[in-house]
Amino acid sequence: MRIFKIIAVIIVFLVGAYTASMYYFVDESKSFKIEKEVDYPLDKVFSQFNNLQHFTRWNNFFTSSPSIDIDYYRPYEGQGSAMSYVDPKNETDGEMFIRYENPNKTLRYQLFEDKNENPTLVDVKFKAVSPEKTKITWSVHTPKLSVFRRVENFWTEDRFAENIDKSMINLKNVLGNKVEKDNQIAAIKYDSLMVENEEEKLLLGINVSTSNKKDALYRNVVMNYNKVYNYVTMDLGKKDDEFGYPVLITDADNYKDKEVSYFLGIPLSKKFGITDNNFSFRTLNSAQNYVIYYKGTYEGRVKAIQQLIQKAKKDEMRFGDVQQTFIERPMEGQTVNLKLSLSVFK
Repeated sequence: MRIFKIIAVIIVFLVGAYTASMYYFVDESKSFKIEKEVDYPLDKVFSQFNNLQHFTRWNNFFTSSPSIDIDYYRPYEGQGSAMSYVDPKNETDGEMFIRYENPNKTLRYQLFEDKNENPTLVDVKFKAVSPEKTKITWSVHTPKLSVFRRVENFWTEDRFAENIDKSMINLKNVLGNKVEKDNQIAAIKYDSLMVENEEEKLLLGINVSTSNKKDALYRNVVMNYNKVYNYVTMDLGKKDDEFGYPVLITDADNYKDKEVSYFLGIPLSKKFGITDNNFSFRTLNSAQNYVIYYKGTYEGRVKAIQQLIQKAKKDEMRFGDVQQTFIERPMEGQTVNLKLSLSVFK
């Protein structure tokens, strides 16, 4: 019996010491600031924060769990918008609100986690450092915790900072694809031959061989584009602003052949394991390209490709594959909007 009394006294002493130390030396809530800069314009960055459907696509808190289920509530964007989430695997749930918005300057979020009636308050300020760079400042105030839970305040800031670091990587990928698309559309000059230095790209797609008979090739391209698009968006869960324009790669002069072989893929930011053997990754190395934009029937692209080949021959350049980048989604019975790129080298 005596040993149990001693153990009980020790436990009471430890609990008392813990309680006293938490009460006197650890704050019941915590406030801190985190600052980051991203290389994108203010309006592009702000729109990813004041729309909760956009916000949850790149914020690591929501993207890190495959089991999380999210519901959004009107008005979906700006002050008054809200969302709720449930994550059965991690046994968490919560609600998030935008309580205040000063467009392109400030947002205030309230986050209620689990059964806690007191919210985490997050003020986010945005400042244009330059036309192409934005500074983001998070001011976080955590809810009051009971004496027994105050130990959580020791790692709250580190956990929040780690989440922001991972989220910024995701945000840069999303904005990179979105801004690249916007800039590409704005810069289009049709039927003008240009020279571009193409950066390396990683494509996830499908290898195909098909007939080159009239209309048959384009119908096959549309069918296989839909396969790749559905796999990327439905099976992999990617959103449209998380990837680039679809690219078809083929021999420059195979438009003469009765049968055409091509690779059709969608640019992604990184490689990962895939379970469907119909799909594979392919890397497009950085290269110098002769480029021409074309809009019209798919069959009419041949004349534009011939212009690229003639230019390469005139300049005494060797050439490789031709890339057909679909600026607009290929759809059967409709004209195409293409960026045609011929890789050239000495």
